Amino acid sequence: MILLTNDDGVHAPGLLALERAMQRIGNVRIVAPEHNWSASGHTKTMHKPLRVEPVQLEDGSPALACSGSPSDCVALVLLGLLPDQPDLVVSGINPGQNVGQDVTYSGTVSAAWEAVITGVPAIAVSLSSHEEPDYRYAAEFASRLASEVLAARFERPILLNLNVPSLPANQITGIEITRLGRRVYRDVLDERRDPRGHSYYWIGGLPPSGIPEPGTDIGALAEGRVSITPIQLDLTDHLLIDELRQWDLGSPADRQ
Repeated sequence: MILLTNDDGVHAPGLLALERAMQRIGNVRIVAPEHNWSASGHTKTMHKPLRVEPVQLEDGSPALACSGSPSDCVALVLLGLLPDQPDLVVSGINPGQNVGQDVTYSGTVSAAWEAVITGVPAIAVSLSSHEEPDYRYAAEFASRLASEVLAARFERPILLNLNVPSLPANQITGIEITRLGRRVYRDVLDERRDPRGHSYYWIGGLPPSGIPEPGTDIGALAEGRVSITPIQLDLTDHLLIDELRQWDLGSPADRQ
């Protein structure tokens, strides 16, 4: 079974496009948030109840809408919400790329993280542009990638972060296996006053850009190529471990 979810809400057009493509390769179930959770990060609901309600997508397909976050949707299924456990979790299709440091903010990627934490492989799927998105090629490519992941049967769960250029299929120049690039965020703090004179704040600014280095997800998209980045949960800075071990930090006994 292939579990589909997203961070844009259960009625988002990208999810519907993904469902139509994935139906061709296996049994599909959908559990997605009832509203938008973009940039929610890896949020898990612990101190209030979660509700799940049956809904229908635009084409009449059944789905379940969850009151929680994208990662909640996946967690509920892996904890037994559905009678079958998924063989693969696919999250998306997100309108707008998730590259570089975006993966730490992205609700799309966080849903995929939740699957991998529990031992299920996952794919996060994003389209590079918000403007007039056409999800058909991204959905078709995601289904091809899903078929490969299911057939490969890795010894450990993997997470593939897929970013597809928002171009006609005949203008996409290739497919590249990439590493995460470097985003450049241009956020600004906008302070305003409410009618009672109290301050409130918006985090705004120009959309982020990125450094299109060769071999990176940002570089691939800049050249019109599909980017597939394998990412992992180990955030350890391994290169720094030996240096830190040389620091003279004393011992607990020194503080007595």
